[in-house]
Amino acid sequence: MPNWTKSTSETETFDILLFDGFSNLCLANTIEPLRAANMISAKPLYHWRILTLSGEPATSSSGLRVTPDAHLGRQTGAVLAVMPSYGFRELAGWRTQAALRAAAARYPVIAGLDTGAWLMAVAGLLAGYRATIHWEELTSFAERFSDVDVLRERFVIDRDRITCSGARAAFDLTYHLIGDTHGQALALEVGQLLMARNKNASGELTTVDQAISLMSANLEQPLKIAEVARHCGQTQKSLETRMQSTYGASPRTIYRRLRLNQARKLSRETDLSVREIALRCGYDDPSAFTRAFKSEFGATPRDLRS
Repeated sequence: MPNWTKSTSETETFDILLFDGFSNLCLANTIEPLRAANMISAKPLYHWRILTLSGEPATSSSGLRVTPDAHLGRQTGAVLAVMPSYGFRELAGWRTQAALRAAAARYPVIAGLDTGAWLMAVAGLLAGYRATIHWEELTSFAERFSDVDVLRERFVIDRDRITCSGARAAFDLTYHLIGDTHGQALALEVGQLLMARNKNASGELTTVDQAISLMSANLEQPLKIAEVARHCGQTQKSLETRMQSTYGASPRTIYRRLRLNQARKLSRETDLSVREIALRCGYDDPSAFTRAFKSEFGATPRDLRS
């Protein structure tokens, strides 16, 4: 079984620097995947704080007033996410520039979400970097900052700088960071919990997501991988290549994990017997099921309940 896990035992702190006019959706799409990762793993993998430059509340574009945990001051953490949205040009004064330059000396990674890349670029934090911004501002951003290699991407990670293009892209970015740090198995569970689906340029589900949806609908009576591939219009070899590229694991490994994820959920949330849980997750032999469960999660279903 491939090692999907690259986890660290340390809790990573994400500080989110809000400005008036920020997007509620962008904020939620950043925090909710982190919360889900903590809940699923039952570990404090992530801690997040809301900051503003002054410590005063920030008001979103829809009028939601958010009271911060602290002002930026001399805070530090793993990532500082700069999150303006509308009216970002008016926010790019010398106070913002000075605060961001000072923060760049304390935070290992600075991220610009939505139009945050503009504030970063004004402060000189993107010179010589590849970056993106909300696509409505892409042309003016490229014209204004000739020292930035501007790309039309959902998000861009270049060394110690991260930029992403909008609210939906904030989810994609956070999802990616969870998988990169703690393994694609956890990212897959986060995506399932939050009903995330990857789509291609035509708005259709990708082959990998089609396959995962089909697997998820057939946990009690697992399909053969060749049959899954055929339903997705792929050969088995093609599906294996795509799965390996996306998740770093084979379709068989992913299918097994989906079944065991469901078994863990049933173990935690129901009074079903181990035998019944095994049957519902495609295992005819309760002993084989218990061994697979312990190998995956380090505990038996009964251990988990106790």
